[in-house]
Amino acid sequence: MSMKRSRTNGAWIWLGAAALALTASASSAAAQNFDIRSLFSSPGKPAAQTPPDAAPSQAPREWAGEDGASGHPLMQASTIRAAAANFRTCLEAVWPLAQRRNVPRQVFDQLLAGVTPDLRIMDLLDSQPEFTKAPWEYLDILVTDARITDGRAILAKHRTSFDSMERAYGVDRHVIAAIWGIESNYGTQIGDRSVIRSTATLACVGRRQDYFRDELLAALEIVARGDVSEQHLRGSWAGAFGPTQFMPTTYRRFAVDADGDGRRDVVESVPDLVASTANHLKREGWIAGQSWGYEVVVPRGFDFMLADRSQMKTMAEWEKAGIRRAGGKPFPRASDRAFLMVPAGAQGPAFLMLQNFRSIMKYNPSEAYALAIGHLADRLRGGEPFVQAWPRHERVLTRAERLELQQHLARGGYDVGEPDGRFGPRTRNALRAFQASVGATADGFATAAILERLRSR
Repeated sequence: MSMKRSRTNGAWIWLGAAALALTASASSAAAQNFDIRSLFSSPGKPAAQTPPDAAPSQAPREWAGEDGASGHPLMQASTIRAAAANFRTCLEAVWPLAQRRNVPRQVFDQLLAGVTPDLRIMDLLDSQPEFTKAPWEYLDILVTDARITDGRAILAKHRTSFDSMERAYGVDRHVIAAIWGIESNYGTQIGDRSVIRSTATLACVGRRQDYFRDELLAALEIVARGDVSEQHLRGSWAGAFGPTQFMPTTYRRFAVDADGDGRRDVVESVPDLVASTANHLKREGWIAGQSWGYEVVVPRGFDFMLADRSQMKTMAEWEKAGIRRAGGKPFPRASDRAFLMVPAGAQGPAFLMLQNFRSIMKYNPSEAYALAIGHLADRLRGGEPFVQAWPRHERVLTRAERLELQQHLARGGYDVGEPDGRFGPRTRNALRAFQASVGATADGFATAAILERLRSR
């Protein structure tokens, strides 16, 4: 699901949105036919910002015809209709750009001559989902017995491809298999929309035309080069395709021809998709032979202001601060550097995250996603579930409540940036400061109880 990234309030948000009621089993997820990427909300990553496409029998087949929820001028219903009416003119204006990328005119016409805008995508682009999933709920959904069993079967079936990938890139095969499993349930939920039509629609209609124009051009290049046929270039509404869900521009940067057939086919060629996914991680800083992170136990009275991505310390330094690996195991190397993450605050598990966790976040900039990938990878190699319990009794705040919490903090003089219902480091630091001021554990975890304290001030 690799896409160009942007930031909100200077940081990636922690929890995503699932607009459908989801169960905690992979089989139920498959039955609902939802896009697993919708679980993670990452500003600038379109497929992760909106609710999943429902099953064909449930989904509206036409655009709702209403103004977008974002209020953006380009998402007004009248503007969308005008852009749709101008669709052919817009596409023709893309031709000079495609020509500069060596896309033949014949191919350009063949791919775009009969394309009409898919305005249903406008509803998906501009939805406003609630942020209601806790980290443990994501893990319940994504790291299941079925996905572990299926992943081990994939690893065994394609052992030769994984062997070659590890020799060439030094990336852990279990992480690649985990990405494959979480992105598309091992290729069974890739998406069935035409990437050409989706990116063409978004390049000419809606609020992100500049971004998607580049995606359309990259998709045209893919077909013109003969890497992936138009028939196989199908995926999500935003244009992500293949079992490990590459956006066209990310494909252009990282896809490789591992099987030597002259094509970079991340849809049909297992060697290509495995190597290309590994190449992405390696070029984003993957360190061979190192883990993604460790579950750890935090001592009583710990200063949770240290639980921040900017606080990189060696394992030896963390041990000096009282951090111990869960289960009593030692850290393999005292010199490895990591930051501390406490996704459920002081009540839940803590994790020391190494450079490879950051590399996974370059694939999808959501901490929830990267944690799920890392944990599934560990389970695929025979690891155990997390040792410490999650605070399942806590009710996760709705997006409206998160916005309210930010507004209370801002009125109290705390810096949260622009309140938007999404939590980044600025909001967490502001919440920690407030918690400390009222004698609560300053872990930055937003609970219903802390919201009530803010309301009562």
